[in-house]
Amino acid sequence: MRYVKWTVIVIFWALIAAFLHYTLPQHDIARISDTYEKRIDPGENRWFWSQAATGESTVVSNRDVFFIQTRLNNDKVMVYRNEDTGWGWPPYFKFDTSNLQAEAADLKSSSATPQWVVIKHYGWRNEFLSIYPNAISVKPVEGPDVTIIPWLNIIILTFLAALVWGLWVRWRRFRQRRIDPVLVDMGDNLDDAGNRVKGMFRRKR
Repeated sequence: MRYVKWTVIVIFWALIAAFLHYTLPQHDIARISDTYEKRIDPGENRWFWSQAATGESTVVSNRDVFFIQTRLNNDKVMVYRNEDTGWGWPPYFKFDTSNLQAEAADLKSSSATPQWVVIKHYGWRNEFLSIYPNAISVKPVEGPDVTIIPWLNIIILTFLAALVWGLWVRWRRFRQRRIDPVLVDMGDNLDDAGNRVKGMFRRKR
C-alpha cells in the first residue's frame, strides 16, 4: 500500500512539473536564420497547436502558420512556431503574430555576421510528434553569452511553493486537531470491543 501511495504522489508532482515546464516562459539565445509560412493540418498533436489566429474562423481544420528558424548559441538548430494565444491558455494574451514575424524577419543574420536575439517562448520541441515551442517575443542582444534572469518564473514558482506550504501546514493542523483524535477514539473503541469479545469467550470456557 505504501508503494501505491508514493507512486501516486510521484506521478501527481511529475504531471505538475511537466505542466509548469510547458506553460512557463523560457528564454533562448539564438541567431535567426530564416522565417517562413507553412500550411498545417493538425492531427494527433492538435493539443500542441493554437486553435486559430485571433479573428480567424475556428471551423477550418488546416491553416497557415508562421515559423522562425534559428540556430542556438550552443550551435543546435531550433524551430519555433509563431501563433496567437488570444484569450486562451496559456494566458500570454498574444495577438501580434504578424508583427512578431516581421520583427524576426528583420533580425535574420548569417553565421559570418551574427545578430543574436533572445527568444521568449513556451512549449516543447519534439521532432517525433512534430510539435514546436511558440515564440512570444524576439529582442536583439549584444552577444550569445548574455544572462537572462527569469524573474517571472521565480515569482510564480515562489508563490506556488508558498501556497503549497501554507495548504500543507493547514491540513496538518486540521488533521492533528480533528482527524487524529477521532482515529484514536475509534482505535480505543475497537480495542475495548475486542477485549469484551475475548472476555465473553473466556467466560464460556
